[in-house]
Amino acid sequence: MQKPFEVRHLKKTYGKTEALKGITLSMNEGEVLGLLGPNGAGKTTLISILTTVEKPTSGEALIFGKNVLENSQELKAMIGIVPQELLNHGFFSILEVLEFHSGYYGLGSNREHILFLLDRLGLLPHKDKKVRELSGGMKRRFLIAKALVHKPKLLLLDEPTAGVDIELRTTLWKFVEELNQSGMSILLTTHYLEEAENLCHRVAIIHQGETKKIGPTRELVHDLTQRCVDISFAQVPSQMTHKYLDQQKQNTLTFKIPSKMQLGELMTELKFDMSQVTDIKIREGRLEDAFLNLLNQRS
Repeated sequence: MQKPFEVRHLKKTYGKTEALKGITLSMNEGEVLGLLGPNGAGKTTLISILTTVEKPTSGEALIFGKNVLENSQELKAMIGIVPQELLNHGFFSILEVLEFHSGYYGLGSNREHILFLLDRLGLLPHKDKKVRELSGGMKRRFLIAKALVHKPKLLLLDEPTAGVDIELRTTLWKFVEELNQSGMSILLTTHYLEEAENLCHRVAIIHQGETKKIGPTRELVHDLTQRCVDISFAQVPSQMTHKYLDQQKQNTLTFKIPSKMQLGELMTELKFDMSQVTDIKIREGRLEDAFLNLLNQRS
């Protein structure tokens, strides 16, 4: 089974700046892979190479097993790209642009699929509007429709929900889940780490042009975060000290324990008078915590 994309020892330099420093990374067919990193990490550069907008300085980039530099026309038909920027489409209507775009891929009769996408993305009532007349959120929906008009096998989403409201973001991610369930492979870059945690089967964290960590989302969260245990008391035990004690607020003590540690182990070590305990709350680590912890380790 061919990988939707694979990069091997991929480097990209701009003068003296190394945007990518020999990244090796691949994606499994039918998965949602999150590509995470701070601004300037190299995410957009990687996507630009996969879509042949940029050429690598060295290394290989493959789409479904074929080198992007040798099969660019064939491979472009397999990829849909939703860029960060809201592009200007002049004085054409939504429907006209999507029909023109279908023609680029040799799809002379694609009206049924276009209307399906417009309906699913809430754009059907606006199909005859000029693209320049759309709101920012509507333009985001339009870019997704444009990326999907030729039925690609791999969808690249580069910050697709930047600047959109919560309602639209929820709608878009529901559609992304449906696309993935239909078998489409999806590469996602986003700064909304809660979205990546909910959507991505695996995440790859890159920083300063290097891959820092890659793996199943829940495993990374488990390995790179701690559990927070808030224990409230009718009367806080006096002179309480413990290696996992993080802070005290009024009658609540907060302990940060390893993710693998069970609550019972902590309680056994603490030896509290349980009659004084009024409440216990456990907060599991999040992908955002894992992301920050990893970057702090490497800084």
